[in-house]
Amino acid sequence: MEQNLFIGLIGLGTLIGLIVIRVPIAYAMIVVGAIGTAILNGPEILLSQMKDLAWAQFSVYDLSVVPMFILMGNIATRAGLSSDLFRAANAWLGRFRGGVAMAAIAACAGFGSVCGSSLATASTMGQVALPELKRYKYSGELATGTLAAGGVLGILIPPSIVLVIYAVIVEANIVTMFMAAFIPGILAVMLFLLTIALYVRLRPEAGPKGEVITREEFISATLAMVPVLIIFGLVIGGIYFGFFNPTPAAAAGVFLVAIYGIARRVVGWQDLKAALMETAKTSGMIYLILLGAELLKIFMSRGGVPQAAAELMLTSGMDAHLILILLLAALIVLGCLMDSLSMILLAIPFFWPVISGLDFGMTEDDLKVWFGILALIVVELGLITPPVGMNVFIISALDKETPMSKTFKGVAPFFGAELVRVGLLVAFPSITLWLPGFLQSL
Repeated sequence: MEQNLFIGLIGLGTLIGLIVIRVPIAYAMIVVGAIGTAILNGPEILLSQMKDLAWAQFSVYDLSVVPMFILMGNIATRAGLSSDLFRAANAWLGRFRGGVAMAAIAACAGFGSVCGSSLATASTMGQVALPELKRYKYSGELATGTLAAGGVLGILIPPSIVLVIYAVIVEANIVTMFMAAFIPGILAVMLFLLTIALYVRLRPEAGPKGEVITREEFISATLAMVPVLIIFGLVIGGIYFGFFNPTPAAAAGVFLVAIYGIARRVVGWQDLKAALMETAKTSGMIYLILLGAELLKIFMSRGGVPQAAAELMLTSGMDAHLILILLLAALIVLGCLMDSLSMILLAIPFFWPVISGLDFGMTEDDLKVWFGILALIVVELGLITPPVGMNVFIISALDKETPMSKTFKGVAPFFGAELVRVGLLVAFPSITLWLPGFLQSL
């Protein structure tokens, strides 16, 4: 048994080494998982598992929602929803000091609600909002930092691809996870708006006031947001109140967004074809990572690594909340090395056995939900944490004038706001658990 554990630890070290030298995470997990399993149990066992492993993974019905939400986001990007959202948010908030940056945050949250991807949210809203922020002479730090941080809202505000993957891993209910993410997502928006308000109070020149628009322009901009609210209400509201399961809801969302884009004559057949091709590529990448994660999980389980980690933590005598904080801190460190989906797939199989063995005074189902939301918030931080910081790289590519170092400096206040949110959710689990409990009681 000790020999198996030693081989498992060598495999884990090899995996980290491959990630550090930038080997794609899917290939790294497949190589380590396959070779490790072959060493522990022989190539015959590996080949026997491989013949039906992909089918067992990809035939899970819950995973069918992933390409649907990706497709909805891809069509929404081409349908101009981002421009409408920013225009409406700017009509409401732009008149205040720092208001255009606040509008960008609100628009990121709105676009995330129909997109589900942080990278797509950052990229799309960056193209829409950055020119306006520059036109009003916002500082490079505040402008790029706001958009990079605003992008992370796409990972938590439903629908969220990563949230679906987490639910599949720990066998949680996807609808319950979506319900639980809503209030923490709104809390993030409020804390980000407060962060901008404090920033421009300390540095007034960094975020000037926008223009005061006419009553007609205000009404026009507000009405342009109505289709987005209808789509969000039908898709997410339908899931919350039990009218749809997630997959039919996502399919309905794809249909509504496509009809909206076609009716506005901004989405044509070529756009739909491009959206389908991009969805196929992204879904294929996600499924390949899932396959690699399952291979790695099999190897690590047979090596006894997750069990040893859980035993070490559970017998350490440390307080349950201290162990939770240490695991969340480890996720922040992992965020410096890999993307959010890879972090969830790699870390959760190790962390969940530890968390599930601790006493937090709640049921296992509630624990899955609470820990999942906390983990996803911390995973968000990886998108704005050096050296990876994918959102920062995306925004820096759009704004060549602002050095990346200033963008990282600009996201620092938002990083602090996220830590405040984590602290509130750790101290008060009811913030996460109240809405699912309330809606299920109706």
